[in-house]
Amino acid sequence: MIGLEDVYKVIVAVVPLYFALFLGYGSVRWWSIFTREQCDAINKLVCYFTLPLFTFQFTAHIDPFKMNYLFIAADTISKFIIIAVLALWAKCSSKVSFCWFITSFSLCTLTNALVVGVPMVKSMYGPLGVDLVVQSSVVQAIIWLTLLLFVMEFRRAGIEGTTTTTFNAKPKMTVVSGGGNLPDREDGERKEVAVDVEDNSTDIRPPLYKVMKLVGIKLAVNPNTYGCVIGISWAFISNRWNLEMPSMVEGSILIMSKAGMGTAMFSMGIFMALQDKLISCGPTLSVFGLVLKFIAGPAAMAISAIAVGLHGDVLRVAIIQAAVPQSITSFIYAKEYGLHPEVLSTAVIFGMIVSLPVLVAYYAILEFMH
Repeated sequence: MIGLEDVYKVIVAVVPLYFALFLGYGSVRWWSIFTREQCDAINKLVCYFTLPLFTFQFTAHIDPFKMNYLFIAADTISKFIIIAVLALWAKCSSKVSFCWFITSFSLCTLTNALVVGVPMVKSMYGPLGVDLVVQSSVVQAIIWLTLLLFVMEFRRAGIEGTTTTTFNAKPKMTVVSGGGNLPDREDGERKEVAVDVEDNSTDIRPPLYKVMKLVGIKLAVNPNTYGCVIGISWAFISNRWNLEMPSMVEGSILIMSKAGMGTAMFSMGIFMALQDKLISCGPTLSVFGLVLKFIAGPAAMAISAIAVGLHGDVLRVAIIQAAVPQSITSFIYAKEYGLHPEVLSTAVIFGMIVSLPVLVAYYAILEFMH
């Protein structure tokens, strides 16, 4: 049962993140320390250095041979349920674009499990809950964040490769009057008449193979692609042959990876300070994001977990970890690729505020049903 001490542990884990957020916000809004260009550079530092090393750090230290693969299967199936529902929604509504498909998937499925989920689930279900939450975080980093990175690069490559061509453009006409055919276009009145040009411009999309080639090049030089892959590879090797990472290598990784979540929240604070409003996406989209995170995601997980035969505490942990607030990494990617960062930032900030009562409510309901 959750007590005041357990609630305090969650608050202890969350408050430092808001401290970093406050520093980032104040450095721009109140103290004017950074320019807009410098703010973009800070986000790139987080996206291409601290987060990849953070991902490698926690991925490399799991034991993949002891993972609960039935739990992983349920988590995977829940993601496909979300994809299917979003695809059906997109087919039935003209308001759902490819961009909103990506953002909605992020809101439904990607969680901040290591920061909020671990202390919360530990107080509820002990080491079993912690182990399952860490496993879900590893799978999220390896599969779903990598997939998110791919579709964002695919979207960017399509935009950058698009060219605009204008057809049937009519040039400006020059009319000379008052002097006949005079050699000097001086005795005559020279008039320039601008003729309206019919707008027959069209966007030409690049061929799919060119887009995929550009995506492959971008991913090949993106350290986020390698962080989780190298990390899980080392986890298999080290646990199979009982190897330890050299202390110099681990120390080099730790010095940057420890700053991962802090710098990510700092970057989010900077982004908030650059907006005109504190809730830049508006109340409607804010509520929409919270509904996707705390209702749609857990519902899909409950369906898939029951379908694969999970039961007991494993079933309850599966549902609760799906209701953990929004992944900070998803905001960093959204900011870097210019895809609804205002929606993701709101989901992260307010999601962490409301997550405590929401997760406690889920816990109480699941225990009552048990």
